Amino acid sequence: MLEVLVEAGPDWSDATDWTALADRAVRAALAQTPDAALTGMDMAVEVSIKLSDDAEVRTLNAAYRGKDKPTNVLSFPMIQPDLLAAAANTDDGELLLGDIILAHGTCAREAGERGIALADHATHLIVHGTLHLLGHDHENDAEAEAMEALEIRALETLGLADPYGDRDGSFAGPIDETGI
Repeated sequence: MLEVLVEAGPDWSDATDWTALADRAVRAALAQTPDAALTGMDMAVEVSIKLSDDAEVRTLNAAYRGKDKPTNVLSFPMIQPDLLAAAANTDDGELLLGDIILAHGTCAREAGERGIALADHATHLIVHGTLHLLGHDHENDAEAEAMEALEIRALETLGLADPYGDRDGSFAGPIDETGI
C-alpha cells in the first residue's frame, strides 16, 4: 500500500489539499514506470514530501549538492534503483522510497513566471521528484528526453499540460535545472 506523507509549512496555503495533490502526483508518476506495482504491494511503500521554504532548501542544496542557493525541488532516494525490483521480497513490511522537498518561494516565483497555478507547478515537481526517487535522471539529453516523456504522460493523466511546452505551450520552458 502506497503512503504519501506530507508536511506543509506555513507558506503553503491551506486552501489547497496538499496531501491529496501529492498523493495523486506520486501515483501518476509511479504509474508511468516499470515500478508501478509498488502502489499495490501488501507492504507499506512510503514517500515523504515536505513543502518548505527557500531557506531550508538552500541549506540542503548546499550540504548535499554543493550549491549554495535555493532550488525548486530536491529528492533524496532511500533505496538504490537496481534494488527496487527485489523490494517485493523484503520481510520488513515497509519500503521507504525517499524524501522530496519543495521550496515555496522558488516554486511560487517559477509558477508566476509561467503563468500557472502554484498547485500545478508543485504537482509537476512532485512527479519529477518521484521519478528521481526511482532512479530516473536528466544528466544527458537521452536521459532528459526519457524523463520528460514520463513526466508529460503522468501530468496528462492528471489533466495538466506539457510543462516543457512541446504540445500546447501552456507551460513556458523547462523547470529550473539547478535543483533537479
